[in-house]
Amino acid sequence: MSHLTTPAGPARAPTGAAPLGLGVPGFAHPLLAPAEWAGLLRCGPGLVHWAVLDVSNGPGARPDPHCGPAAVRLRETGVRVLGHLDLGRGTRPFGELLADAHRYLEWYRVDGFWLDRTPTDRPLLPATRRIAAALRGLCPDGHLVFGHGSHPHPGYAESADQLVTFAGRWADYRWSQVAEWTADHPPERFCHLVHSVPRTHLDEALRIARWQGAGTVYLTDRRAGAADAVGRAWESLPGYWDEFVSRIGPGVSE
Repeated sequence: MSHLTTPAGPARAPTGAAPLGLGVPGFAHPLLAPAEWAGLLRCGPGLVHWAVLDVSNGPGARPDPHCGPAAVRLRETGVRVLGHLDLGRGTRPFGELLADAHRYLEWYRVDGFWLDRTPTDRPLLPATRRIAAALRGLCPDGHLVFGHGSHPHPGYAESADQLVTFAGRWADYRWSQVAEWTADHPPERFCHLVHSVPRTHLDEALRIARWQGAGTVYLTDRRAGAADAVGRAWESLPGYWDEFVSRIGPGVSE
């Protein structure tokens, strides 16, 4: 069972009653994954917190005629559409990131940004804060999700609406530990993304997410393949999509 990294002090109260929602880190292009994009439209109101629009590891070189309509349809159901910005663990130039952000806003009217591969260490915190401040200047009401994939320095929580503090395999998640500092924040500040989850372990995975204080989750039985290709696990629907959705919300409509 997962637990806090520091056993001393008051124990985290179980959060089984807290509502969970879906965060979709990046389906494949709408032409390649029409069932995936349609599946989001069938979810109950408020169940999908956000979905990432990744045209071509970013907004692409020109407006995509298929991604625009897909984003509009999602937004009409109340789902936030986030533009995909790859920070490269702090290696992407500031100007390139802002240029991509401008394209997302102009071409797809996104509701915020998913900052993929956000750094986790303290030395890169000032640079990440600068990027976040610039994005909020471009999109004042935008939702910012930092895609760390593991627990970052707690200072990152000051600049994002949500932190992805786990992104990886079920084999690692089921024995994972949650940083003690996260207990000072509400569940809606954290997201967990877990691939390779067998159908028989859905309930266990959801219990871990609630216990560790995550308000947004995405679980799939798809596998990532190579260690540097985790994103491929999110490109298609899990085989148990309807069952997964029904266990955290009102389910899907026919």
